[in-house]
Amino acid sequence: MSLRVTFLGTSGAIPTTERNPAALFVSREGDDLLFDCGEGTQRQMMRYGTGFGVDHLFVTHTHGDHVLGIPGLTQTMDFNERERPLAVHVPAGERSTAKRLLNATGNTPSFPVRVKEVRAGDVALDGDGYEVRAFDVNHRTNAVGYAIVEDDRKGRFDREKAEEELGIEPGPKYSQLHRGESVELEDGTVVDPDAVVGDPRPGRTVVYTGDTTPTGSTVEAAADADLLVHDATFTDECEDRAASTAHSTAAQAGSIARQAGARRLALVHISSRYAGDVSAHEAEAAGEFDGESWVPSDGETFDVPFPDADD
Repeated sequence: MSLRVTFLGTSGAIPTTERNPAALFVSREGDDLLFDCGEGTQRQMMRYGTGFGVDHLFVTHTHGDHVLGIPGLTQTMDFNERERPLAVHVPAGERSTAKRLLNATGNTPSFPVRVKEVRAGDVALDGDGYEVRAFDVNHRTNAVGYAIVEDDRKGRFDREKAEEELGIEPGPKYSQLHRGESVELEDGTVVDPDAVVGDPRPGRTVVYTGDTTPTGSTVEAAADADLLVHDATFTDECEDRAASTAHSTAAQAGSIARQAGARRLALVHISSRYAGDVSAHEAEAAGEFDGESWVPSDGETFDVPFPDADD
């Protein structure tokens, strides 16, 4: 089951020739989700082949570099004769801002658009086999981060034990046991699922902070996350600047990932002052976090593996 992340925009407030403003595209088994929509996001979607099949847009906050792509994207959807609804999730208190953006060209989209306010702790989307949960972050305005959390998966089915030790012939009884149903064999023996099915296995978790200072709420939301996508606007030399603008440094992002026990850390929202050289970001994050960490390029994709993929 695929869970693919495409980094559409990894720049800070000012775009560069290499990096677009904030946007993260997540595709899971036919569900396409967009997190933030900076200026030019629709072009990034075309350039990197994600398509416009987004049904849910999750906005972390309404600063321009995270939302100015919304009017253009929805207008393009309209030109493409979209009919199905679009849900736009925004932090509490930002509904009117979102509606102004949607009507910025003076035309209301012809397809239904629902703007939903979310607060930290809310399940913004109850999907098929996963949830998108909002959590608290710390920026200079109403802001939330989002965690994509998959449901637990079924335990592993021990086919060898079922067939060789218990004498269960391959067939429908295997499916029944894996569904959690007991089965009766021809000799009257009843086999319960726990005899051949292991403990439930965790699904995957992807966490996106948007803009934020380092927070304990991010540590909590990203506990054991398979991928944490964290604000890393500055390097250590600009730590004071990060604090005054309510952003994070790469080292601080690394510390959050370490405290959370995350498996991987992607550093985004890179200030334009660093141009094409992100080596300091990667070195400083690695100094705090032993897991895999990197600064993704725009257009880069990452297929999130299951936690037990190597077992």
